[in-house]
Amino acid sequence: MKQIVQAACPHDCPDACGVLITVEDGRATKIQGDPGHPVTRGFLCAKVAKYLDRVYSPERVLYPMRRIAPKGPTTQRSFAPHDQIWKRISWDEALDEIASRFRAISAAFGSEAILPYSYGGTLGTLNSASMDRRFFHRLGASQLDRTICSAAGEAGLKSVLGVKLGTEPEQFRHSKYIIAWASNIHGNNVHLWPFIVEARRKGATLVGIDPYRTRTAECADWYLPINPGTDAALALGMMHVIIGENLHDADYVAKYTLGFEQLCEKVKEYPPERVAQWTGISAGDIRKLAREYATTRPAVIRLNYGIQRSERGGMATRAVVMLPCITGSWKEVGGGLQMSLSGAVDLNSDALKRPDLMKTALGREARTINMVKLGWALNTLNDPPVKALFVYNCNPASVCPEHNEVVRGLLRPDLFMVVHEQFFTDTTDYADIVLPATTFFEHKDLQKAYGHFYIQVSNQAIAPLGECRPNVEVFRALAERMGFGEDCFRETVDEMIDLALDVKHLWMEGIDRERLEREHVRFNFGASGSGSPASAAQLRSARPGQRPGPTQFFLPFANGNFRTASGKAELCSEALKAEGLDPVADFTPPTESRHGRNGGSLPLELLARKADNFLNSTFSNLPSMQEMEESGLLEICAADADVRGIRDGDRVRVFNRRGEMLLRARVDGKVQPGVVSAHLNWAKMTPGFQSINALTSEKLTDMGNSATFYSVLVEVERIQPNAKQ
Repeated sequence: MKQIVQAACPHDCPDACGVLITVEDGRATKIQGDPGHPVTRGFLCAKVAKYLDRVYSPERVLYPMRRIAPKGPTTQRSFAPHDQIWKRISWDEALDEIASRFRAISAAFGSEAILPYSYGGTLGTLNSASMDRRFFHRLGASQLDRTICSAAGEAGLKSVLGVKLGTEPEQFRHSKYIIAWASNIHGNNVHLWPFIVEARRKGATLVGIDPYRTRTAECADWYLPINPGTDAALALGMMHVIIGENLHDADYVAKYTLGFEQLCEKVKEYPPERVAQWTGISAGDIRKLAREYATTRPAVIRLNYGIQRSERGGMATRAVVMLPCITGSWKEVGGGLQMSLSGAVDLNSDALKRPDLMKTALGREARTINMVKLGWALNTLNDPPVKALFVYNCNPASVCPEHNEVVRGLLRPDLFMVVHEQFFTDTTDYADIVLPATTFFEHKDLQKAYGHFYIQVSNQAIAPLGECRPNVEVFRALAERMGFGEDCFRETVDEMIDLALDVKHLWMEGIDRERLEREHVRFNFGASGSGSPASAAQLRSARPGQRPGPTQFFLPFANGNFRTASGKAELCSEALKAEGLDPVADFTPPTESRHGRNGGSLPLELLARKADNFLNSTFSNLPSMQEMEESGLLEICAADADVRGIRDGDRVRVFNRRGEMLLRARVDGKVQPGVVSAHLNWAKMTPGFQSINALTSEKLTDMGNSATFYSVLVEVERIQPNAKQ
């Protein structure tokens, strides 16, 4: 029997693709992009196009396992269970042991000695944050501040706009000037790329701003390499030119912004000549960029989260987001800015997560631990110490900063750790119990996106392999073992989807589970006066000969409607002032940078970047993905290599006070002088079992308490051919 199942990709990507899964006699035989999805448009990224390799990998975790050997990596490539390390146990044995240990720890130290640790392994609404949150709220466990990836950028975005909204991808085809700012669209936002290609065919210019020559930068009409962490200075320098030459939209600014006078004073401090010294971009190019951006209409910025992984990442985001507010490009089809669109409609998260259950367990809010500081939490935190760690949707032994400190904590003999996973990862190397997890082929979920405005139900295509279970079912079973009697622990998946969709919002009118099970649905922007559909004139100019309907394009801020306290774009923020930050915007070099206070300690700035063909640490263990991604490289420019006696292909040691990595030099033009680059990979796939995060720090960003992965100083030295390593 053959059937085609409509599903949605849940991985941490803005595209949230609609997919079609062909199933024959109970086995998935094909995956393809849904041609009926207006953004997916029938194709998938290289990673998900090979998803059958992941689902049916012989290295999948298929049964519960208990450790019978000491913790830690045992071989460079231990991706499959070994009889000397793991013993297969039943689900009943696993659940009973977890419940017993949780009870004992709670009795001895209090329930806050138990810490859940999860992030973006799936963005499915239910399997990312529903039954798991109910369980840990009811248990009274410590809460996790999930800020490692995007919180600084979100805080910067919302400090100006008040909401995570922006330009939908379909409008990029109508743009005339597109800035890819810290955004490798061609590498990790591939479904936006065809709209940009269409725009360029009609004469649009693509500008790339990035400290690394990404795929997108290589495709751009104009590439501007920028020093890491200096984006706020560039944005302020552009506004110096735009305002100084009266290129701003005075009418839009007067009607819909707050604090323009203060901004005018602030940008006087950032003339292009001064900004050039920080950014490495010439004063002439700064002026040219500012003038072209302000005068070529419509102009749009695709801003991504790389900008905010610096010590001043929140302020950098804030400064860039001000640009379309002063040029008024929010008024135009194909104008504005896109960073995250996830704030269009907030699903009923309280009903899914039930934070009120903490009152049952503790009678108060539980303490919160920032996920960025896991090494500190495991090694230093007391009152109570972390005695149990439950990891799901995440691989902290790979992705967390201060890798060596994280590993030191995970090796503690008194730490009980459970990992719910699809594969044996860096983190399972330190687990006491590993539970088998489903892929999105094997369970049902509800899928929003942060890169478009469509919401989908992802239907289950095949039965779970082996004894794999989704997060929802694991935490439902644990709640039963712990004796939690609340009705919410017995709700079905369909009932939980219905709860999530129970939102009183005009943009959600007519959207329910039954409809989503059949089709991809766009939010009903035409039903509300918040934001504006395109005008008739704009629609005519947008696509001659084929006028879309009045709700095809959504212009969220064409007539203001910002969701700040003032209702305007806040170019000056009293809330930021109260936090001790500049109420307008400013630039201070990151402490750990060549221009910062620690600039003399080590000479090179490290971009601990993500690979093009992995997704954070996901996919990196699959042979078909490894064939597309050359790993173990340190990219360095010729000038920095020459002074160190390094030639292309040499083995090198990259180090700072936190750790070291052994890599192979790639001497090329991907980075400018003073910057080196290496990408994230599993520690067990590198010599010495080291992640690039052995070099990164737990220091938090200025806003949002995110990780500062891109504020890192290192030195590099050549390893002599006869040296023992």
